[in-house]
Amino acid sequence: MKQEFLQTFLKISDIRTVLFLVVLVGLFFVMHVLYRKKKMGFSKVVIIGTGMGLALGFCIQLVGGFPEDPSNVTWIQEISNWYQLFGTGFLYLIRMIVIPLVLASICNVIIHLEQGKTMGKLVKYTIVITLFMVAISAMIGILVGVVLQVGVGEQVIVDAETTGKEITSVASTLLHLIPSNIVSAMVDSNVLGVVIFAGIFGTAVWWINQEDKELARPLYSGIKAFHKAMVNMADLILDYMPWAVICLLSNTIANRGISSMIEVGKFILAIYIAAAVQFIVHLIILAFCKCNPVCYLKKAGSTMIFAFTSRSSVGCLSSTIGTLKDKMGVNESTATFVASFGTTAGMQGCAGIFPALLIVYVCNVTGMPFDLLTAIMTVIVVSIGSLGIAGIPGTATMAASVSLSGMGMGAQFANISPILAIDPIIDMPRTMLNVCGSMINAVLVDKKIGTFDSKKYHDMKET
Repeated sequence: MKQEFLQTFLKISDIRTVLFLVVLVGLFFVMHVLYRKKKMGFSKVVIIGTGMGLALGFCIQLVGGFPEDPSNVTWIQEISNWYQLFGTGFLYLIRMIVIPLVLASICNVIIHLEQGKTMGKLVKYTIVITLFMVAISAMIGILVGVVLQVGVGEQVIVDAETTGKEITSVASTLLHLIPSNIVSAMVDSNVLGVVIFAGIFGTAVWWINQEDKELARPLYSGIKAFHKAMVNMADLILDYMPWAVICLLSNTIANRGISSMIEVGKFILAIYIAAAVQFIVHLIILAFCKCNPVCYLKKAGSTMIFAFTSRSSVGCLSSTIGTLKDKMGVNESTATFVASFGTTAGMQGCAGIFPALLIVYVCNVTGMPFDLLTAIMTVIVVSIGSLGIAGIPGTATMAASVSLSGMGMGAQFANISPILAIDPIIDMPRTMLNVCGSMINAVLVDKKIGTFDSKKYHDMKET
């Protein structure tokens, strides 16, 4: 009876289980001191957490004698059971807030759109060009993922029944995006349905404000407060990523062995290649629009390096705006609006290439077929979802959750834990692409509006 209590209920029946639980608590304490007491930066502690998780997972494998099948080692499974509480629990918390965050963010963006013919054009062209560029980045992510076969040969982390999708017509597929019941859409994690509802609802509230500002005031205040509350909630959850990363990475290695890191390495290679391809597409588009790509490279170089090293699109915002208006001849209002919009929505790296690659990865890991219909749906979901996470911190992680949920793969979210665990490594090219995407979008939008200064753009003295 006692043995059953320890093995089945408590999941602590071996001294090695106790040892590694104590080690985890110790690492948690070290992380607490570094992050809370020493006030070390978030990016640094996440990188440190990644290193801790890697070392801890390797130690578990070492003590276990590098077993071929860790699932047959009782004490490793006991450790995994406890580590999941903090690692997988963190992923569940992220999934929990996706729907209300999308609803609040879309409504908040729409109700703050300004009136005016120029502003109307600016908003229209910004959204259209942003969606177009994100769609291209998603297609590149899909292409690279399929060619490199990311996820092929990997083991499924969660026990989930996977079946091939039924082939449906394009019209039926698009029809199913429209929610017949908003409550059901929320329960079923139909992200696109929530985006559609939020877009219409936000427009309706904005319309009220044009007719009767007094009547609209409480609605505006309520939406702003709800959005702020959800952003704060996301902040609270994502603030624990340094601790979660330790469990996610160590658990991945402990359960799947050192060989599991090989596939992560393939994913890292895939995202760097995809980012490079998308960057080349940027240069081709500039050349097509009669903007010398060499001028762009020389003038945007410092901002690109800053984005790569800082891993913060928001942190680069002032540099991005300054480069656009002072060196590239982009109108100040266009530069400010498009660059600011690009720090929270339509990110080609975090919300374009990354989620598209993840969808290919999950399909390959779980054995789901990735056919043409799935590819089309991926582009649609990723593109629209990139606007649905506006104003959300931890954009890449949220984009992953939104896109997987939108593709009906929410139950497979735990399978991307090895990827999330090495997030700092792949965040550098993603962030640089986000910032580059904002600058390219700003140039294209300004040319469409007719306020672009081509002479200033091509003046190499402005570098």
